[in-house]
Amino acid sequence: MPLPRRTRIALAVSAVALTLPVAAVVALSQYDWNRARPWLNDRISAAIERPFAIRGEVTLAWRQQGRWLPLPHLVARDVRIGNPRGMSAPAEMVSVDQFAFAIEPLPLLRRRIEIPELRFDNPALLLQRDADGRNNWTFKRDDQPSAWTLDVHSVVFSKGTVRYIDAMTHVDASAQVDTIDDARYGVAWQLRGKWNQQDVSGAGKAGAVLSLQRQSTPFPLAASLNVGGTSISFEGTLTKPAALAALDMRLKLSGPSMARLYGLTGVLLPETPPFATEGHLTGNLGANASHWIYERFTGKVGQSDIGGKLDFKTGQPRPLLSGSVQSQLLQVSDLGPLIGADSKASKEARGAETVQPGNRVLPVETFRTERWTAIDADVNFKAARITRNQDLPIHNLDTQIHMKDGVLALTPLNFDIAGGRFNSTVMLDGSGKINPHAIRAELKADARHLQLKQLFPAIEGMQATVGEVNADVSLSASGNSVASLLGASNGELKGVVNQGSVSKLMLEAMGLNIGSVVLTKLAGDQQVKLNCMVTDFAVTNGLMRSRLFVVDTADARIDIGGTVNLADERLDLTVRPDAKSMRVISLRAPIYVRGTFKQPDISVDKGTLALRAGGALALAVVAPVAAIVPLVSTGPGETGGCQALTAR
Repeated sequence: MPLPRRTRIALAVSAVALTLPVAAVVALSQYDWNRARPWLNDRISAAIERPFAIRGEVTLAWRQQGRWLPLPHLVARDVRIGNPRGMSAPAEMVSVDQFAFAIEPLPLLRRRIEIPELRFDNPALLLQRDADGRNNWTFKRDDQPSAWTLDVHSVVFSKGTVRYIDAMTHVDASAQVDTIDDARYGVAWQLRGKWNQQDVSGAGKAGAVLSLQRQSTPFPLAASLNVGGTSISFEGTLTKPAALAALDMRLKLSGPSMARLYGLTGVLLPETPPFATEGHLTGNLGANASHWIYERFTGKVGQSDIGGKLDFKTGQPRPLLSGSVQSQLLQVSDLGPLIGADSKASKEARGAETVQPGNRVLPVETFRTERWTAIDADVNFKAARITRNQDLPIHNLDTQIHMKDGVLALTPLNFDIAGGRFNSTVMLDGSGKINPHAIRAELKADARHLQLKQLFPAIEGMQATVGEVNADVSLSASGNSVASLLGASNGELKGVVNQGSVSKLMLEAMGLNIGSVVLTKLAGDQQVKLNCMVTDFAVTNGLMRSRLFVVDTADARIDIGGTVNLADERLDLTVRPDAKSMRVISLRAPIYVRGTFKQPDISVDKGTLALRAGGALALAVVAPVAAIVPLVSTGPGETGGCQALTAR
């Protein structure tokens, strides 16, 4: 019985539908694909906008590749990909001994080359960026787009070499890549090269399959590098490989100074002692700007601990660094490199040149202001406790670091010192707009309730002293180091100590009251009421001139006059002690404080001593009992309190 006409038509269509794929498979398998090389070269060159050439044999195989129908899988030997037109490079962008890829047939009808997987065998890859920012790995046209497009889903790596040349960051490094048997990683690599004329070496691992389409598929990365003495190690993932974005990793850094990171990151950081830090780094490398967050990091700088969160954004007009950093225990000596006041040993540890002369105290190392305009910053820094030493007992440091257009401001810079509080604002203009070879600096500060005995812990006689110091400082200057700034400063310094007590033994020794010193030693030291101490210095071009410097107690008054030259680091002060009551064997001679900051010289007026000694000897010849008369000081009587002195 003949089949109905509709059934016959349906069977015929089904037969044709089954026959055509089989015929296509047979035809594709029998076709000499070497004849398709010119067509493939032209179409792929147009799609990637740079020369593409298959120079070796081309064969076809059918592979299942996770689907119900197999795909045609082309294997091309000796494949070359050139660089963009106009780019000068030492080699082609890619050369591959064997290049295998599958092609989806249907997208070809839409002028779309869709490749589910690329496989490389012994590739040599060159990645290059010129000084103007142009690179050879960005496949994007600035003019009319090509009629053909290329869509790669994933890349499978094998052994080979990768060279990276970057004229913007001065990098020229090569990596040898090889496959490994690892559950997480597929390839390992060894790196050698140069970065900013510094040796770079290291090793790392990466995934074998790089997914370019599934944005959520993590691509594992791990590396350990050494760049000019700075060690960098990380382990994490890249979740958007097509855009070189969305890095998520655990990062460890260590090196001789944080300032060395500028060449690697472009982030301006201060000179520090050797450091080590570890934290969580996430990053997004956008087309026009990048965003990096380094959070929950901990570490050490010298002997000090650090921790916190930093946020770095690139963009116009310059990158911005923000965040907060805390320190539970900060070593005062670790602050030295910030202003060039660190020790010779600290400089040697981080490979810095020692520029401080042996006869100078104030730091002469110049500020590196050429980097100040490279970044803006807004970072809060706090130190809960600073290691106390006899020279600078500071704690509870709190400062907000602002950097904008080359102007660095610490507003405020506050800390506790000697039982009191020091509040200040500091401005350093390193933009070069006023003077290209110097910075303009301003300091306004006030100190309140500082305890005398804590300010001078090394002086034995001050340990029983009671009294508070309140002071104001206002200075401005231009210079390129701490020494030159102070040596050219203008302003004033004022301080008052009111209603305290001071060691009787120390006062008697300052007044050269020899007899009273002996008696005090025998009877024991006592406290003498301190009515007032007033200091008032005018500063002109680095010369501090005493307008008023008086210590007034119940037993004595000490007047101090003269100058302190900050430019030459020289002292020229005269201390004139005068007792208010009778003193036995009082020499009553002026004391001179001269010499340099490094080697001060304290001496007594020899002429006054000679006159008093001569008078005593002459009287001793006539009446030995009268010999003591020239050495007895009766004093001028009581003087007014602190109110009278501060009124001056």
